[in-house]
Amino acid sequence: MRREIITTDRIAPSVGPFSAAVRAGDLLFLSGQVGLDPATGKLVAGDIGAQTEQIFANISAVLEAAGKSFDDVMKTTVYLADMRDFAAMNAVYARYFQTPYPARTTIQAAGLPLGAPVEIEVVAR
Repeated sequence: MRREIITTDRIAPSVGPFSAAVRAGDLLFLSGQVGLDPATGKLVAGDIGAQTEQIFANISAVLEAAGKSFDDVMKTTVYLADMRDFAAMNAVYARYFQTPYPARTTIQAAGLPLGAPVEIEVVAR
């Protein structure tokens, strides 16, 4: 199966050897996003809510570059540096999805890229 790489200049460049998203058949796999400001390439200032808002702006930009939207998301994985941030992250998360909600896994990770407090990846169709 051929892989199609999805890119956009509306997010910060990757900090490693990976693509923003890869389409394989009718599935779209987005790499995990942290709260990087596309203008500075640095984490946005603020609490977990501000970080999560930036993540969803980044995810939206990649989905749009692939001709998709949040309605096409089937699965999300949320990585939190501290599970005590779950409620604040979830309050932002809930504004981006409608029923029927995508499947989701949330875990606490020992460390995230650039010291981020949250990272979110999605799979869409």
